[in-house]
Amino acid sequence: MNQARRTNRNRTNQNRTNQNRTEDDPPAIAVVGAYGHTAAFVLAEIRRRGWTPLLVGRDADKLHSAARAHPEAQVRVASIADPATLDRALSGAAAVINCAGPFADTAPPVVDAALRAGIHYLDVAAEQAVALETFDRYADRARDAGVVVVPSMAFYGGLGDLLATAAMGDWPAADDITIAIALDSWRPTRGTRETVRRNAGRHLVFTGNALTPPNGSPESGSWRFPPPLGVQETTELSTADQVTVSRHLRVPEIRVLMNRTPLRDLSDPATPPPAPADSDGRSAQTFVVDVVVRRAGERRHATASGRDIYAVTAPLVVEATARVLDGRLLRPPGTAAPGDLFDATDFLRSLTPAHLTFTEAAGQRATLRY
Repeated sequence: MNQARRTNRNRTNQNRTNQNRTEDDPPAIAVVGAYGHTAAFVLAEIRRRGWTPLLVGRDADKLHSAARAHPEAQVRVASIADPATLDRALSGAAAVINCAGPFADTAPPVVDAALRAGIHYLDVAAEQAVALETFDRYADRARDAGVVVVPSMAFYGGLGDLLATAAMGDWPAADDITIAIALDSWRPTRGTRETVRRNAGRHLVFTGNALTPPNGSPESGSWRFPPPLGVQETTELSTADQVTVSRHLRVPEIRVLMNRTPLRDLSDPATPPPAPADSDGRSAQTFVVDVVVRRAGERRHATASGRDIYAVTAPLVVEATARVLDGRLLRPPGTAAPGDLFDATDFLRSLTPAHLTFTEAAGQRATLRY
C-alpha cells in the first residue's frame, strides 16, 4: 500500500514570498512562541539543519533573550490578536512551526496567517480539541491554497500515529490499535499545566468508529513494556493520538494507555518543571511508546523509546517540516495526520538512533489483560 501511495508524491507549492530564493539558500522557518521550553529544542534543531530561524512572539525582551543563542535568527514581534503583525512576522518564511500554547488560542490565528502567506503550518499541540478543529476547519482552505497543515506533530499525536501507521503496514484495516505510553517521571512545563487545566472535561475516546465523550471512569490495568520499565500499572488516557490515528487508519477502536507514575507527577502541584541533564538541555526523563495493532487474531507491533518528551518533539516536527519542504509526501497538500502524509517507517528510521530508538516486529510481547 505504501509503495502505491509513494508513487503519488506531490511537491507542495513554495511560499510565494520566497519566489526569489534560490535552491541553495537555506529556508527561513518561523517559530511562534519562540521563547518557550519546547521551542528552544525546535530552534536548536532548525539551526542544526542550517536553516534560518525567525523568532516570533509577543514579548520583545524574551525574543531578544532567546535570540542570543541564535545569532543568525531574526526577531519578529507579533500578537495573535493582531493579524497584520502576524502577516509581517511570517513574511519570507517557507513554513511556520507553532510552539505557543494554549493552542486553542493560538492555532486558529496562526493557521489563518499561514494560509494568507501561502506557507506550510505545523504545530506541537497536544490538545485533542485543537487537532480536531484544525482538521475540520482548514481541510478545504489548505487544499485550495496548496499548503500543508499538520496539527499535533509532536510526542502526543505525531509519534503514536507514526508508530501505529508503521505497525499497520500493508493491512487495509484492523480490529483495534493500542498505544501504550510509559514515562519514568514527568516534570511538566507551565504550558503543560495550563493545557491540562484548560482541557479538563473536554476529553474524547475513540470507540465504535467515532470520537465520543468517555462513558464512565478510565479503565485501569497493566502493560508489559520493554526493559527497563517492564510491567507497569496503566490507566486509559485521552490524547491527540486518537484524533490523528482516526483521520486515516481504518480501525473502529483506538485506545491510549499511560503508566500511573507520570500521571501522579502531573497531578502534584509540587512537581518541579523539567531540568536539563545533558549539554543539549534534555531532562533525564525516559519514555517508551509501545503500539500494537490487531486484526483477526494477528498482531503487529512497533515501539519507540528515548529521552525527554519535550525534546523529542523537536526532531519530529522539524523532520516533518523538511519532508514537507522537499516534497517527500504521500498525498497532496491539505490538512493531514503525520502517518497519512509521510512514509511512517522511513520517517521513524531517519530519527534513529540520534533522537529515538525505533523497532517493529510481527507479533507482540506478552501483555497483561484488562
